[in-house]
Amino acid sequence: MQLYVASNSDDELLRGAVGYPVKSFFGKLPSDFIGGGRASFTLPPVTRRRFEEHVGTARKLGFEFNYLLNGACFDNKELTVQGQKAIHQTLKWMIDIGITATTVTNPILLRIIKKNYPQLKVRISVFAEVDHPRKIEYWEKNGADVICLRSLFMNRDLKALKAMRKATNLELELLANENCIQSCSLDITHMNLISHSSQSRHTEGAYVIDHCVLECAKAKMKDPVNFVRSDWIRPEDLHLYEELGYHTFKLVDRSLPTDIMLARIKAYAERKYDGNLLDLVQSYGHESTASRAAHYNRKSKLKQAIHFMNPFKNNLTLSRKIAEFAEFKGMQGPLSFKQPIHIDNRQLDGFLEEVWKRECRYNDCNHCRYCHKVAEKVVRIEEGYRQRCLEMHKGIEETITQGFARGV
Repeated sequence: MQLYVASNSDDELLRGAVGYPVKSFFGKLPSDFIGGGRASFTLPPVTRRRFEEHVGTARKLGFEFNYLLNGACFDNKELTVQGQKAIHQTLKWMIDIGITATTVTNPILLRIIKKNYPQLKVRISVFAEVDHPRKIEYWEKNGADVICLRSLFMNRDLKALKAMRKATNLELELLANENCIQSCSLDITHMNLISHSSQSRHTEGAYVIDHCVLECAKAKMKDPVNFVRSDWIRPEDLHLYEELGYHTFKLVDRSLPTDIMLARIKAYAERKYDGNLLDLVQSYGHESTASRAAHYNRKSKLKQAIHFMNPFKNNLTLSRKIAEFAEFKGMQGPLSFKQPIHIDNRQLDGFLEEVWKRECRYNDCNHCRYCHKVAEKVVRIEEGYRQRCLEMHKGIEETITQGFARGV
């Protein structure tokens, strides 16, 4: 087993990972021309110089470092003079600071790299939505070295996993600890939204209100089955994927404090976690500790507050409601109260094997209702918290849908 782990640009994370089966870290600057899979304002602030030092530390400790170039949309700038210049400048800088690999979504970017920078190993992003053997064939012919499969469809589809593994000898990677709703209808919208929200030259200046995250959070509060009907892979279930020929697992999230990321590395390396599954798979809503409070430092929180309350971009009523919601949910910092949602990870032993038998991709969830029964057993949400969340969601939704632009 090899773990491919998100870096929050903290050297303590690198040092803490020594001795675990971590082959590579991945990360990037909070913003650049190409963008990536997290909005700039959600990430720890880091200068270019500090990032270069971080990559150097990773290399000294024996880790590879993958710089993400996985934006899903470049505003059609990839074949402009400006865009080509920015792409080559970024790639040359990456090599100069010791980057050994990169992750891409755009096939033109893959071909540029393989033609001009063959020393870089190239991963294909989960954003490329590789979920069929013909897609593997396409990326392999264009020079891909590793492919991360589309977790929203693949992680719960045994037949597809077998077919994909049979189709190639390339290294295939699985995103293990995301908690997106399986077969989510918002995935294409969301990947484009967050790609633009970390692009330094985007027309909106990386401004974004992540309405997809709001929709996801609302769906889980309205129907807790969506915590279970998700794409996560538990540490205890890694062996099932290894038996199919999958040995590389990706762990997120770049926005999280170091102690949470180290706990995730430990759990997946040891293939066991006795606790709340959300500790491993959710990117927000974690209980407060001194180290976590330090991670969400004043500068970072101020940046987020300014982002939400931008009068030139957003309606201030909506901004206030979203800022209040983000604070309450622990999206801008640790929770100010005890975690109100608990999913007993060990009660899910045997869950995946049964899901694989039921072939979720080809059946109606509302007829099967296996996940609904499991959710009733393992998901616990404080009712007062759930109702408060739904009230806040209703207020945000009303403001968004009524039309808040001037003159409307």
